[in-house]
Amino acid sequence: MAARRIPLLLSRSFTSSSPTLFSRGRDSSLCRAAAAAAASCGYSTASSAAAAAEDPITPPVKVDYTQLLINGQFVDSASGKTFPTLDPRTGDVITHVAEGEAEDVNRAVSAARKAFDEGPWPRMTAYERSKIILRFADLLERHNDEIAALETWDNGKPFEQSAQTEVPMTTRLFRYYAGWADKIQGLTAPADGPYHVQTLHEPIGVAGQIIPWNFPLLMFAWKVGPALACGNTIVLKTAEQTPLSALYVSKLLHEAGLPPGVLNIVSGYGPTAGAALASHMEVDKLAFTGSTTTGKIVLQLAAKSNLKPVTLELGGKSPFIVCEDADVDKAAELAHYALFFNQGQCCCAGSRTFVHESVYDQFVEKANALAMKRVVGDPFKGGIQQGPQIDSEQFEKILKYIRSGVDGGAKLETGGERLGAKGYYIKPTVFTGVKDDMLIAKDEIFGPVQSILKYKDLDEVIQRSNASQYGLAAGVFTHNLDTANTLMRALRVGSVWINCFDVFDAAIPFGGYKQSGQGREKGSYSLSNYLQVKAVVTALKNPAWL
Repeated sequence: MAARRIPLLLSRSFTSSSPTLFSRGRDSSLCRAAAAAAASCGYSTASSAAAAAEDPITPPVKVDYTQLLINGQFVDSASGKTFPTLDPRTGDVITHVAEGEAEDVNRAVSAARKAFDEGPWPRMTAYERSKIILRFADLLERHNDEIAALETWDNGKPFEQSAQTEVPMTTRLFRYYAGWADKIQGLTAPADGPYHVQTLHEPIGVAGQIIPWNFPLLMFAWKVGPALACGNTIVLKTAEQTPLSALYVSKLLHEAGLPPGVLNIVSGYGPTAGAALASHMEVDKLAFTGSTTTGKIVLQLAAKSNLKPVTLELGGKSPFIVCEDADVDKAAELAHYALFFNQGQCCCAGSRTFVHESVYDQFVEKANALAMKRVVGDPFKGGIQQGPQIDSEQFEKILKYIRSGVDGGAKLETGGERLGAKGYYIKPTVFTGVKDDMLIAKDEIFGPVQSILKYKDLDEVIQRSNASQYGLAAGVFTHNLDTANTLMRALRVGSVWINCFDVFDAAIPFGGYKQSGQGREKGSYSLSNYLQVKAVVTALKNPAWL
């Protein structure tokens, strides 16, 4: 069967079309190999299981960069230790990567500090900085498929998603922030007296950044892009599960002309490298994306050290609300995408599917059918919609939550078990009859598990949606403008998608309420994370005007 199309993360709604297979990037051998393999993929549960059991495709990309990047050079860790990064399709080792620890963080911070205090980056014109970032974006576009292959190999997400959506989004984000570099400016303000008052927007200094494993490349862009545009230097810690793509693109950034020491990459574990970075006295700002539990630790470490400001993008348990006027077919399709995208490993996944009682039964039937025909298998094959979970720990955690749903009295409609004997594949899972006090309705599962809940009216669904420690995002499916307006204002979340989901354009800010984080990433709002505001007041002598 011909390869299916997948939705663009940029535009998942019912007013946009999907891209054709491998429409982005160069016509590399990887594209040709994956496209040729598409014919072997089927769409039933049985054929999905068979696909997962086949020998994995060998990714036609070479892993060239496995060391730490410090002061413009790839170097071994001070201890000489390495750790394995694994292929989620099999659990086998892809390669061994340098394991950074506190001493390596110190080296990286020293390089970043010197590059900021003495180097050319914050002293060159903003236009020159923007040209370097634009050259980097061109290199990303040129190496689209190699980068996508590393991302898929290390993470397990479908290659089509990496090549057609995530690498192009990364390129777009850097071009967006290149455009901002020479448009950052202060203000003048009136004073009640003979004074000239102006504000300067200055780079904050050395930025520490810690990124997660579910979207390694995009999170790299969300953090590095605005920090560079503002003239800062950076020490970035990759997730230990997915270090490869950040190392590769950082090499391209230096090819584009980035001075040594401006961007430093330390791979390693959270309790060692991550804690050292969060508590470092010479780091001026910290940005973290990850779980709420870890975010609280990071915030404490930052406060106990030098009280550095912290941006946090944390967990979520986002409601997806299907209203009584919904087109059930379209609502079920969008809710399916909102949950199952990226193997369900998405902080803003629509993981609480609230459906009005008048369309509940019909919706459940559609949701089950979509889950049962979802194509799971080797992410390098064309037409695959769902690859493996990231690792054995996440795999077991998801299965534990599935067991808790069954034990708690929810009805397991489909899925609920592993797929195949090798790798970390889980069958798309749907629960109905879910109650608000069940763990599957409260906790962030981070996996392909859809929980469908019934509601009666708007007041009820607003109250239940907001009764969560999280407040990252929400989806609303309705044709009624009054209903949409009511919900968009009542829901205590950072993003509300109406008749769409996961629209992540570069200019759209993203962040959460409550324990989903603090601060915003992307758009112009993210620039303030990496700037200090200085007020300058000059006395005037005999001013002609005030």
